Parts: sequence; C-alpha cells; structure tokens
Amino acid sequence: MDSVSRLRSFGVRQYLMRSPLRRLAVLLTLRKVLLLFFIWSIVEAQLVRNRIAQSERLFASRPIRLDKSSRVFIASLHWNNEAILRSDWNRGVVELVNALGPENVFVSVYESGSWDDSKGALRELDQVLEDTGVAKKIVLDKTTHEELIAGPPDEHGWVEAPDFRMKLRRIPYLSRLRNLSLQPLLDLAENGTTFDHVVFLGDVVFNTSDVITLLNTNYAHYAAACSLDFSKPPGFYDTFALRDDDGHEYASLTWPYFRSASSRNAMVNGIPVPVSSCWNGIVAMPTSAFTGIKGLKFRGIDDELAQSHLEGSECCLIHADNPASRTRGVYMNPHVRVAYNRAAYDRVHPRGSSWLSLFQVWSGLWRNRLARWLTTPRLKEYRIRRRLRLWEQEGAEKLEVREEPGDFCLINEMQVVVTNGWAHR
Repeated sequence: MDSVSRLRSFGVRQYLMRSPLRRLAVLLTLRKVLLLFFIWSIVEAQLVRNRIAQSERLFASRPIRLDKSSRVFIASLHWNNEAILRSDWNRGVVELVNALGPENVFVSVYESGSWDDSKGALRELDQVLEDTGVAKKIVLDKTTHEELIAGPPDEHGWVEAPDFRMKLRRIPYLSRLRNLSLQPLLDLAENGTTFDHVVFLGDVVFNTSDVITLLNTNYAHYAAACSLDFSKPPGFYDTFALRDDDGHEYASLTWPYFRSASSRNAMVNGIPVPVSSCWNGIVAMPTSAFTGIKGLKFRGIDDELAQSHLEGSECCLIHADNPASRTRGVYMNPHVRVAYNRAAYDRVHPRGSSWLSLFQVWSGLWRNRLARWLTTPRLKEYRIRRRLRLWEQEGAEKLEVREEPGDFCLINEMQVVVTNGWAHR
C-alpha cells in the first residue's frame, strides 16, 4: 500500500471514530432547538392568553350601556325547539323585554310545523309577554315539512335532485319564513312606527347582557354584528354563514378560527372581528336595512345555479346584498358567546377565569397555523367560481343578465327539505 492509500485509510478510520460524537452533537443541538421552540410556543401562548384575559377584564369593567330610548324589533324562527324554549329561551326573551322596556320592543316569532310541543311552549311565552304589555306577533304554522314537499312544485324554490325528482330547496324556504317574521316591521313602518335595531334571535341560550353587548359592538357602528355560537365547545357551530374578512371560510373550527390576518388578529386581541358575513346565534342590524323601497329581503341563490350543486346560506347572502356591509362593516363580537344548550353556554362562560385555557390557546394557535400552511381554500373556491361563470355564460347566451353578488357564500352542496328536517343531495 502506497503512502497516499495509507493516508486515505487513516482518514476514513478517523472519520468513523468521530462520527458517533458528531451524531451525538447533532442530536444535542436538535434537542436544544426543539426545547427552545417549545418554550417559545408556550411563552407565546401565555402572552396571548394574558392579552385575552386583559381584554375580558377591561370589557367586564365597563358598564353595559342600555339606551332606554332605543327601540328593538326582535325576530325569531323556531322548529322543534321545545326543550330550549322551556329551559332558557322564553325566560331570556322576557328578561330582555323587561330590560329594554316593553314600550320599546316588538317580538315577532314564527314557528313552522314542529312535531314536538314548541307550539305549547310559545303559547306560554305569548301569555307571559301579554302580561308585560309588549307588542308582539307569534305565528304558529301547522304546515309540516311532509305537507310542503308533497305539494306540486312552485315556479321558484325547487330543484331536480340526482334521483330526477323535484325537491323543495331548504334555503328559499327558510328565506320565506325569515321574511314573514319581518313583515310586522314593514307594516309598522308604513304606519309611522319605527325601530332602531332588528335583533335576530336564534334558538340559543343567551341573557340580556349578551344582547346589549352585541348592540354596542364597535360603538354601535356596523351594518351587522354577530355573536359567536357553540354546540360542542371549543368548536364553533355556524360554519355555513361565517366568512372571514377576505371572504374565506374558517381555517380551524377552534379558536382563533380565521384564515384572514385581519380577522384572526382581531380575534387574538379580543376586539370586534371584521368579517364578510356571519350569523352565529344572534345578529343585530339597523332596521333601515330592511325598510323603505330598497329594503333587503332574505333570499336563496337562483334555482338554475343551485341545479349545478351549489348553495349559499340566506344568512350570508343578506350581508352580500347589503350595501352597508362595505361601508359600515360586519363584525363578530368575541365577548358575546351563545350556545345551543346550557352545558355549552356554561363552558364558554366559566366563573372567575378566561373562557380559553392555556392549552386551548396553544393548540388553537398551532392548529390554525398548520391549517393555513398546509391547506388552501383556493381549489374549492375555484371549482365553485367555475360553475358560477358557466351559469353566467349560459345566461348571456339567452340574453339574460345573471349575477350573484354572494359568490363568497357559495358551497358545493345541494340542500333540500325532507320530512324530518333537511338533507344533502
């Protein structure tokens, strides 16, 4: 073996002898980096949680402003809600009416075809409200879903399902009911009786403080203000209507929810969250949006567009149709948290502590980050907009002007009314 070969052999032996030490050094360095990363993420989560807790303390220290001169029109739909009506909702409405002053409130409730005793629960509410002297209209509609879908299809609001049968669309049906619940507002306006706010009350557990806080969102400057709703915390409930400030759906079901930086940062800081649309349990809107010649109406998307397997929530489309959404803004108030049962409401209103634990903040931050880093809504949105463009092009060929301003509301679903509620087709 020549000298060069001996040197090379010696170098290989030296490298092999040192490689375990090098691997150990790399592992130690990696552990230090991971430890520092873990410490940093915990510190970040604690700082964020402190910021949220400070926001909640500041919010709790402020007196709730109750404008006794403000007039509120309360609108609500109900279907098979007996349990929550009797346990919480009826009482919440009565307490709210008494707090606002019966002379300043109108209560409009539309119940449709329930097979539980929702009608009985609402009759009890009707009697209690009668004793307060508040103006009201409570409609108990006996028409069931079975009767609705058995009838011949109307000109609008029906779609041909994959089984080639005509089906009643869910969203136009709900839109009609919501418009019926608002009809007393329009009738009163024609007679000179006006209101300042419409409060749409869902079938949720709430209290008077929740509603007053919502009315005062963003110093009462908004086109719409929404609560945050829960059924099984920590995941929020109304994914159908909620869109962030950029028009995207949620990034994560758990806090801080949003993909848009502006919406997400507002949520992290505990301030009113700018969004494109929301509903989420309770919504407050100025009545001026619904009265007058150009008053808004709830609606569904065009039947022919729905035929291409698209749908959009009427509770999202109303914001898309509202010109004030662009000028005054739509906001979700993180301090107004409502729920579809008492247990969920109590979980998001713990006594003496923040509604978010350190673990929920830490895990929520990383779930949201990973969702934003690893997923994109653009492919889903592209498919939807491609169908939308095809519908527009088909209209142009027929010399029809077709436009859907609520494109950000659309999802890849067909929703129809069935005897026990609604279903996807």
